[in-house]
Amino acid sequence: MLSTVTLEQVQRCIKPAAKELAKRRAAGTNGDLLNSELRPTNFEQAFAIQQAVAEIFSTTDNNPIVAWKCLLPTAEKTVVAPIYQHDVYQQSATCPLYASNQQLARVEPELAFEIARDLPPRATPYTETEIDAALGNTRLALELIKSRYHTPSEATYFDALADGLVNQGLWLGPVLNVLEGLNTSGFELKVNIQDGDTLQKTAIHPNGSAKAGLYWLVNFLSTQGIGLTQGQYVITGSYAGVLDLPLAQICHFEYGALGQFSVEFITK
Repeated sequence: MLSTVTLEQVQRCIKPAAKELAKRRAAGTNGDLLNSELRPTNFEQAFAIQQAVAEIFSTTDNNPIVAWKCLLPTAEKTVVAPIYQHDVYQQSATCPLYASNQQLARVEPELAFEIARDLPPRATPYTETEIDAALGNTRLALELIKSRYHTPSEATYFDALADGLVNQGLWLGPVLNVLEGLNTSGFELKVNIQDGDTLQKTAIHPNGSAKAGLYWLVNFLSTQGIGLTQGQYVITGSYAGVLDLPLAQICHFEYGALGQFSVEFITK
């Protein structure tokens, strides 16, 4: 927990807020913004709530963190949030999720980097070379999107951060094609839907380099006393924003030269 969060804040704000958000996430429901006295007003409070949710899942539901989402931080916001074991699906033909109010699957196309060797917290920053040496496979992936607020547009960045930045899970697809000189900064995305519709768009990573956020995340978590462990995954930003796709239809994704996969979204 960040040092600027006091014990009084933990008892008065952090724990009750985390309990409510954890309850909503576990049930796949949403609700009003938290009561004003529970809503975070700075990064430290929001991150502390987020990590208190993780503690609840780990200790009471046997549902530990197995992945993280991130982006390079900006002056306006820092994107960092955990993803939990019960919400990660690996190369399954179907992907269970909680549908949007319009009964659609909301997903973001991403790459997921596997941690093949532990990166424990330490006093000195990790170099990019050290982080690269700890990586395993890179997989085509989809982040699954859902807010725990009825009206997420009314939530502040700190509200969203406390809630895990609209993440509801992660679908892990096939390993990235191994081609010399493969460019992972962008590709032509195509989604062929079973009913005949096709979605096409130019997909560009928001940070340019798909690993930029990963390098930042390892060292940010290290400063918080949090390590990355073997078998975890890290996603580093959507290539094409949020896609709204139909349920109960096979969707075939093509990530340009990076690879392709098919998946059917079903409701939990």
